[in-house]
Amino acid sequence: MNWNLLIKLSLFGLAMGVATTFFIPSNVEGMLWPVIFIICAYLIAKNCMQMYFTHGFCLSLLNCIWIIAAHVIFYNSYVKEHAQEVAIYNHNPYEVSPQVALAITGVIIGIASGLVQALFAYIASKIVKRGHRVNPA
Repeated sequence: MNWNLLIKLSLFGLAMGVATTFFIPSNVEGMLWPVIFIICAYLIAKNCMQMYFTHGFCLSLLNCIWIIAAHVIFYNSYVKEHAQEVAIYNHNPYEVSPQVALAITGVIIGIASGLVQALFAYIASKIVKRGHRVNPA
């Protein structure tokens, strides 16, 4: 596993976690993630030699950690910009705090998006050429 690359790419998750807390609304966020997935898939395909699917999945789990942390730490700011989501967290059937409901939902979304990012990385690995091939002499 190329953890150095994954940590660097997961900074997209940190940036999105903070940005969606303070100024990016939910309807815009959904348009940004596919772009991030494509960029990350390309970089995984370009910089890794194997386990593309696993790299993509682990990347999304790291992103998930950053995003949940930002949303929970800055929960009061998150609430102001995401009333619709917060209403769901406040009225969960399990009577857990809204922050716990947010974290649980975040993990589920992280796993689902991890499968998408993993698929993108795998497909990119089939398209992207990694370096030059040496002709045997």
